[in-house]
Amino acid sequence: MSAWSPQPDGLTELIELFRQSTSTDRDTQRQIAQRLDAISQIPDYVNYLVLVFVQMTQEQVSTRSVAGLLAKNHLFYNHQRVSPESMEYVKSMILPALSFQDTVLRNVATQLISVLIQVVKPANWVDALSVLMQATDSANVDECEAALSTLAKISEDMPEQMDACEINGVRPLDVLIPKLLQCTTHADPRIRVHALNSLNQYIQIGSMSMNANVDAYVATLFQRASDDRPVVRKYVCKALVFVLSTWPEKLIPEMNSLVEYMLYSSQDKDEDVALEAAEFWLQFAEESQLADQLRPYLPRVIPVLLNCMVYSELSLLMLGETNDDAAQPDRPEDIKPRHYGGTTHRSEHLPNEQANAAATSSTHKSRAAIDADFEDENDENDDDDDDDDDDDDDDDDVLGSWNLRKCSAAALDVLAVHFGEEILPTLLPLLKERLFAEDWIQREAGILALGAIAEGCMSGIVPHLPTLVPMLINMLQDKQPLVRSITCWTLGRYSSWFADNMSSEHAQQYFVPTLEGLLNKVLDNNKRVQEAGCSAFATLEEEVGAALAPYLGPVLQTLVTAFDRYHQKNMLILYDAVGTLADSVGSALNQPEYIEVLMAPLNAKWTSLHDTDPDLIPLLECLASVTIAMGQGFTQHALPVYQRCVSIIHANLQAYQHAISHPDADEDLPDRTFLIVALDLLSGLSQGLGANMAQLVANGQPLLLPQLQPCLTNSEAPVRQSAYALLGDLAISSFSELRPFLPTYMPLLLSQLDSEQKHETLSVCNNATWAAGEIALQYGRDDPEFQPWVSELLAKLIAILRHPKCVQSLSENAAVTIGRLGFVAPQIVAPHLSVFLEPWCQALWDIKDNEEKSSAFMGLCEMIRTNPQGATQGFAYFCNAVVRWQKPSAELNERFAEILHGFRQMSGDKWPETKAQFPMVIQQRLEERYGV
Repeated sequence: MSAWSPQPDGLTELIELFRQSTSTDRDTQRQIAQRLDAISQIPDYVNYLVLVFVQMTQEQVSTRSVAGLLAKNHLFYNHQRVSPESMEYVKSMILPALSFQDTVLRNVATQLISVLIQVVKPANWVDALSVLMQATDSANVDECEAALSTLAKISEDMPEQMDACEINGVRPLDVLIPKLLQCTTHADPRIRVHALNSLNQYIQIGSMSMNANVDAYVATLFQRASDDRPVVRKYVCKALVFVLSTWPEKLIPEMNSLVEYMLYSSQDKDEDVALEAAEFWLQFAEESQLADQLRPYLPRVIPVLLNCMVYSELSLLMLGETNDDAAQPDRPEDIKPRHYGGTTHRSEHLPNEQANAAATSSTHKSRAAIDADFEDENDENDDDDDDDDDDDDDDDDVLGSWNLRKCSAAALDVLAVHFGEEILPTLLPLLKERLFAEDWIQREAGILALGAIAEGCMSGIVPHLPTLVPMLINMLQDKQPLVRSITCWTLGRYSSWFADNMSSEHAQQYFVPTLEGLLNKVLDNNKRVQEAGCSAFATLEEEVGAALAPYLGPVLQTLVTAFDRYHQKNMLILYDAVGTLADSVGSALNQPEYIEVLMAPLNAKWTSLHDTDPDLIPLLECLASVTIAMGQGFTQHALPVYQRCVSIIHANLQAYQHAISHPDADEDLPDRTFLIVALDLLSGLSQGLGANMAQLVANGQPLLLPQLQPCLTNSEAPVRQSAYALLGDLAISSFSELRPFLPTYMPLLLSQLDSEQKHETLSVCNNATWAAGEIALQYGRDDPEFQPWVSELLAKLIAILRHPKCVQSLSENAAVTIGRLGFVAPQIVAPHLSVFLEPWCQALWDIKDNEEKSSAFMGLCEMIRTNPQGATQGFAYFCNAVVRWQKPSAELNERFAEILHGFRQMSGDKWPETKAQFPMVIQQRLEERYGV
């Protein structure tokens, strides 16, 4: 490989480009990037980069480091284009760079080598592993540190591959881990940290080699527990958390010493050390098999956690100015990106007691849920890749990014969930002391703790809420904005208490003052308090639901005023609050005075934003809920909303086609979110306007329905998800306009129905399943145009329904659609009744009474009438499903009675024996309701 030599002109040009790369001129930077992109297409491009980095010692460090970093990125992103010859050249050249004297170049070398090992795989570059392991014994501290740094990066990036690696019957980790253990005692703290960091990666995956050395590692951790460097103690605490999770039996014998150490470390002056120690309590409490061992220590742990929830000087400094700032515009960096994934059709369930659930169990709160409540999703210190979920982002901004205070609050939350009221004797006196403290920082921590225990200790706190709630309402007037904001959050956490008792007296004494207090904070002069107040109000809306309708006047007036005061960041929260209000009160919003008040600011925003403005997205999302709630009352606003949505869809699809048709134009693909929210708003409009939607669909320009097909086949699952939701809604509201397109759309729909669902396509399948049922109902009984699709639909839906891992929402929609197919095509569906009756009944017996459930059961009754023998084996399931109905329609109830009496007659003398096999509650209800 050393025979390779560069083209002199090419090498000269590259070096000059690297020299110029430090320029701050944007045009120069753009020109350099374009030229480098062109040069990177040559086969031996990476050879030049490595040559400059390793051998051009006469060049400045900045020039050589740019070459090295470009080599690293090229290998990582484009290694498929690197020839085997070039890869061998790089491997032969790069290892000596570990001994560079310059720190910057040595650091670049560690990054480049770690990426190269990741690309070629450890087993294919034995020399590198050998050199790195030998270097850990080097007397040259810098060389040793570089090797350990490289090994740490490899361990972080590919621990599973390293663990699986075997070379000539030898596992490299069997050699490496003892060396890493030895390095934990090195005099240089950098080396100790790299060694601990590397070892921690193999603890997390339960490595075989680590398992063989875990006793030695635990002993090493206790030896390093008193290290004089905080950064080392940080990694010790982190390691103990990992050991607790992976090999808890190794720590149980040392539990007393371990708890003492973690109590001490949780109060370390270095906040990074304290944070890792706080993670220990969080992990401890989450491990159900271990949590009970924590019980004896709760009286000592809880006060420490409470102390750690007090704002530190550093935390306050990072928060910045907390004075009144409502008039100041937001900075661009204050606006967090939002993910919007579209809507999914779901059914509403009965409460457990109405559903006659066999048993209830406490819900253990997962770490992911904790993160959603307490952790900022963009925090760079987050080790968990979570998803998803934006529902609790409002909590994030109240509590700040993940830190000691937030971790301690999360740990207290988990302790409350696991131990419930057991923690209150220890916690309540401490809370009382803090809630009435003169120092606002102590009061704030007490209010945070009170909110943190809301889920787990609700029953134990309820007797105290008549005293605590008025006190919290008074705290909303505190002169310190951080106290006001955390008070809003805590009141939101207790929203279910208000919802559980909305009697006139209770509402006037507690709910109304809380509502007024939160609405007042919605208009606070501090943006942080505005956000917390608006978020807490949205939580209250969700819990109280339709009971909020009598208070719509002052609520709407407050929200409308907020539209004039809020800047961009809090405007997102405000849109959410308005949308949640519409979802909660529903048709109560369909009053002329309410429509006039609310639509004024929404229309003002609507007209001020262009079609590609990102601020239009949350407005469209909000309007989707508003249109459904206002129903026919939205008619006067419907045409411009409909027309704009169709125009956005049309423009987005055209831009997408243009971008993929002209790949050389270097154009970005359009933001799919505009397409999703436009489709969802059309769904909302369709639900709100009902049959009046058909006129818009027929006359709007450009026509909507031809544009639906590319949405139904879009490569992005969230777009298809929203498109199939709209398809189902248009089937209900505008079937006459939709019908000519269904011969094209139905095969597309069928292609989305698959029992082996991936997470990212689950909601697409869900909405397509539901849409198929709505389309079936609109075609009606024995329509020859629909009949050809029934058999394939049924086969796919039965496979979904019977799949052992089918999620609940999908099985419910599949069952409803099967029922509807049975209603419109009983001769085709009924012969298969015995195959799906039992899972069908199980899927739907906990769903609240509604029209969808009714139509599905009407279809089931029709199938049983057509094929009564098919229901014989699953008859007990049918009876259970029937008696769980609360108020079936007269027609459906008559069908139930007809079938039940028919089976009784068919059973003859065996009926008492058959009935005796049913649970007593089913026997009683059959007797009471149907006399059988």
